[in-house]
Amino acid sequence: QVQLVESGGGLVQPGGSLRLSCAASGNIFSINAMGWYRQAPGKQRDLVAHITSGGSTNYADSVKGRFTISRDNAKNTVSLQMNGLKPEDTAVYYCHAIIQQFGVFGGRDYWGKGTLVTVSS
Repeated sequence: QVQLVESGGGLVQPGGSLRLSCAASGNIFSINAMGWYRQAPGKQRDLVAHITSGGSTNYADSVKGRFTISRDNAKNTVSLQMNGLKPEDTAVYYCHAIIQQFGVFGGRDYWGKGTLVTVSS
């Protein structure tokens, strides 16, 4: 089995910063892409940021210049540094990874349970 566990959410004032972390554990042979998605109340889940195993990154236009994604391949972790937070960043943030398990052909999608980020004064 594979698990993704997020941490780091919480309440922050507009303009503030938060750092989200996600750790993958279990029967892991390799991890391809990792990323963060978010879902605000009543809205669909959207990509926030994405990083490949080689370190190439992609960001939603709404967070470019404010958020930075990084990963530690040795520790199977991905982080999201969020600066200049705005009320519209309020959402549940989900960690995502494409993981291949030992003894299993091909990778599949895995999701964390989510962590709530609230930006409010």
